[in-house]
Amino acid sequence: MDMLKKIFPFSFNVKEKDVTSLIVSIIIYIVVMVVSGIVMALLSLIPIINLLTGIVGWVVELYAVVGIVISVLNFFNILK
Repeated sequence: MDMLKKIFPFSFNVKEKDVTSLIVSIIIYIVVMVVSGIVMALLSLIPIINLLTGIVGWVVELYAVVGIVISVLNFFNILK
């Protein structure tokens, strides 16, 4: 669990029954997804970097989705 706290710091800032912290955490992850999507779209215009951009974009999107899931689980106090 300590390793998850280091990888997903915003997810573990969410307190049980604190809707504001959950919304802030979700907004942070959505902003990360949008910004990375814009950067990846711009970088994908370069033919050589196109494949690498797709892989990095997929990893960032996966990180954000897992972060949102951990935030919700922490909100409902499922994670110990």
